[in-house]
Parts: sequence; C-alpha cells; structure tokens
Amino acid sequence: QVQVVESGGGSVQAGGSLRLSCAVSGYTHSSDCMGWFRQAPGKEREGVATINTDGSASYADSVKSRFTISKDNAKNTVYLQMNSLKPDDTAMYNCAAFVPQGSGGSCVYWSKPGFAYWGQGTQVTVSS
Repeated sequence: QVQVVESGGGSVQAGGSLRLSCAVSGYTHSSDCMGWFRQAPGKEREGVATINTDGSASYADSVKSRFTISKDNAKNTVYLQMNSLKPDDTAMYNCAAFVPQGSGGSCVYWSKPGFAYWGQGTQVTVSS
C-alpha cells in the first residue's frame, strides 16, 4: 500500500520561509517522478516543482530561484524549501508520486500527474 504524507505547512509573513516534507512509502516505481503541486481557492491546480530519479529538478517560473526541491533517497522523502514567500504562494500544497504525462515522458513541472499517488496536502498561508 502506497502512502504519501506531507508536513511542514503553516502561516508565515511575506518574505519568510517554510520547508515542506513528503514521505513516501510502498512506492516501487523507481523510474517515476515526484513533485509538488498547489491549488489556491478558485484556481486550478498547478505544478510547482518536480524532481526526477536522477535528481534533476524543474520549477514553475513563479517559484524559480525562491523554491528548491530535493530528495533523500534513503528516507524516501522529498522536500520543498520555500524562501522569500509571497502572498500569491498561499495555497494547499500536495505532493505526488506519479508517471509524468503530457510532457513526452519528462519529469517537469508541467507534467500531468498520471497514475498518481497523492498525499492529503498541507496548507501554506503567506500574509502581507
């Protein structure tokens, strides 16, 4: 049974930082993609950052240079370090382990998460 558990969300002021964690267990598709997605009220879900099995990362333009995705293979955990947070970053953040679709098989932030395992999400709220 695959389990995806996120943690680390919270409320911060603009300019602050948060670190999200995503612990994955029971997932055996080592060739697949891991990523963070977010959805703000009234908006569609968007990809934030993804990381490939070889550690290659991809970021949405809106978070590039502010967010860093990384993973600890030994702990089966993916992290999202978020710096210089803005009110526009306020959203529910979800982690997923998935097969990338719509991107030619590449693990990139605009990949559609096919055959995905999702966590329950963690709320990030940034106040001005």
